Amino acid sequence: MQSYLDFEKPVAELEGKIAELKSLAQTDDAVSISDEVLRLQQRADDALKDIYRKLTPWQKTQVARHPQRPHFSDYCKAMVTEWTPLAGDRKFAEDPAIQAGFGRIDGRPVAILGQEKGNDTESRLKHNFGMARPEGYRKAVRLMEMADRFGLPVVSFVDTAGAYPGIGAEERGQAEAIARSTEKCLELGVPNIALVIGEGGSGGAIAIATANRVLMLEHAIYSVISPEPGAAILFRDAGRAQDMAAAQKITAQDLLSMGIIDAIIEEPIGGAHRKPDVVIAEAKKQIVDFVDNFGDGYGPLEIREHRREKFLAMGTALT
Repeated sequence: MQSYLDFEKPVAELEGKIAELKSLAQTDDAVSISDEVLRLQQRADDALKDIYRKLTPWQKTQVARHPQRPHFSDYCKAMVTEWTPLAGDRKFAEDPAIQAGFGRIDGRPVAILGQEKGNDTESRLKHNFGMARPEGYRKAVRLMEMADRFGLPVVSFVDTAGAYPGIGAEERGQAEAIARSTEKCLELGVPNIALVIGEGGSGGAIAIATANRVLMLEHAIYSVISPEPGAAILFRDAGRAQDMAAAQKITAQDLLSMGIIDAIIEEPIGGAHRKPDVVIAEAKKQIVDFVDNFGDGYGPLEIREHRREKFLAMGTALT
């Protein structure tokens, strides 16, 4: 069943009428509804296009958080074969918020990292809503070290509101674990690509997104802090999250213009959750193209230097 956001109310009403007419037709064969359904469907499609043509940063934030938006598990299931998961950080515990493992994407062997939010109450609790603890980032470092050793490209799927801020996580060195994971991304002698598929929140995102190539879905967001806590800190009012989202420049379009990301993956009208297969197929195409073509003839030194120069150049055009 389709779930609607607040600003999608006009579309919800039209699609609700369509559903009612179709239900009526099933109970009364004498009722002809095809013309009316087509008319309403066209109105709904036009309304959806109009809404998504002019989304505000806050509305994009809501789309990025949509409960039906495809998560890492959906991408992994659709595009990865011979999936072999890796568990535990060999120091403390397993963290289900970050999934790690090895597999093949269109036959290419790769190492894969993904932040998983979960799709229902049970799985969201299991994966802690995609908010990783230190052991999750240490598991990521473990996977990247293995990828480096065996010469495998690293593919990261970013989707988190941020690293888990709990007391236990801080006691076990959350900041250090994030820093080590970011450092490991920079040190990799193999190519890495990161895709922001939903939320890219704070250091919790950058810890696995410091890559040679960073892509974002059209309605994803990527920020130093989520709008609500950012508003609480800067404006002393979490209710001003809309203002914070606009001020932060967190949309894919803003970030591409500033050189923070490298490309945008278009979403179907209405968001990735309406046609997840289309988005996943395009993401797969982009990954395969990167694995096949990035840095032909590059050795580990050149790959590291490319990544280093990429991040050092960020912001220089704005000064």
